[in-house]
Parts: sequence; C-alpha cells; structure tokens
Amino acid sequence: MRVIHVSGRSILAAFALCLLSGALATQALAGSFSIMPVRIYMTPKDRATAITVTNDGDTELVMQADLFQWKQTPDGKDELTPTEDMFLSPPIIKIAPNSRQVVRLVRIGTARPTEQLTYRMIAREIPEAVKPTEGNLVQLALAFSLPVFITPPEAKPKLDCTVTRVAADTVKATCDNSGNAHTHPVTLLLNAGNGDTLAKDDVGGYILAGVKRSFELKHKDGKIPGGAGKLAVSFADGSNRSYDFNIAE
Repeated sequence: MRVIHVSGRSILAAFALCLLSGALATQALAGSFSIMPVRIYMTPKDRATAITVTNDGDTELVMQADLFQWKQTPDGKDELTPTEDMFLSPPIIKIAPNSRQVVRLVRIGTARPTEQLTYRMIAREIPEAVKPTEGNLVQLALAFSLPVFITPPEAKPKLDCTVTRVAADTVKATCDNSGNAHTHPVTLLLNAGNGDTLAKDDVGGYILAGVKRSFELKHKDGKIPGGAGKLAVSFADGSNRSYDFNIAE
C-alpha cells in the first residue's frame, strides 16, 4: 500500500509501501483516485462534513477509511491511535469508473473542546481481484492520509522560532507552538542582515498544539556567517512572519 500524506496545497509522498502478490512481477496494477478537500476543517458544533471521492480510473474503485487520533511527540514525530470519535459513511465505498461520490465524515459526541482536536483519515484502496496474466502480478493499493481539524473559535496557534548553529554551513530553526491549535509552516528562509538569502527549507510540516519542531537549513555555497539576521516563515494559510536571530561565528 502506498500512502500519500496530504499536506498544504499539494500531495506530498511521505512514505511508500507496496503489497506484493508474488516474489517477482512483470506487471503492476493500481487504481487512480482523488479526494477533496485535502484538509478537513470542522467546528465543535459540526456533526458531519462532506468529502468528494473521484475515481479517475477505468475500473471500479473499492475503498475504505480508517480514523486515527493524531498527536505529535514533543519533538514533532507523528503518533496515530485508532479512534471511534469519527467515522466515514458509508464505511466501504464503491465508485464506478470515471465517476465520483460524496461521502460524509461524521463526528460522534457533543463535547465542546477548548483546544483543537486533530485526527487523520487514511482512505485506502481495496484492489479488486484481477485475472492473472503472464508472469506474476503486483497489486499496488493507493491510500491518502488526510488531516482533520476540529477547532473551537478561541483556539489559535502561537509560534516562536529560534536559530542556532549546527555546523559552519548549517543552522537549526527550532519552532515552538505554545498555542492551542496547529500551525503549518511551509517555507523557512534564513536571511542575512542585508536581506540576502543564506539557506532555505521549502518542505516545512505541521506543528500541533504544544509541540516543538526543528528544521535544518544548509547553505549550499559555504559557511553561514555569524551575526544578526531574520528567519522568514511562510505558512500554508498564506500568512508570513519573521523572527530575529543572532548567531555566533
């Protein structure tokens, strides 16, 4: 099964696993589907939200979804725990070729949290049995991992970032989210005092409430000079923020 983590405006392949039906193979089969929206936002008063699944392939698509509570360790590593807080209706989806279907993500319970609740929905394809051809057959099961946020109106992120030297050509930007909602930096630019860009990280990642993450920025052309500068951070919501720093030589 190849799992695609959905992050920001594009689909980023976070890891790839293949289910193999045979030791060797001359063919690989997989369906093709898409899901909208790629990030799911709800409020505590929402009982359900609509999700559109599109089968872009020429064969019937059969898939199911599993819901997980999504936490991060203090250093930003994802932890997923199966949950019954939410479910997809219907739980098994069958979509004809080149068609689409609207399904519902339903929340159980009426609790009104004071901080953001975070989940991931992993929707995976169940490959249909196919007639064997010459040689063995590999079936690839595609999956999407979608973030789900249930956010009360008062929940907000609060991010502070510092910069420390790791090596002559590398620094570490440590970003601490002390708020009660997630934030999502997508680009980090290390700028010298004169405005020149010294290093860049254009991957970024989610930082859930109460979590600290570090990003390494490396200067491809040599040493990062010491002194004052600014760390410019761009976020998935289109906002930007700068943080002053001063690093030693």
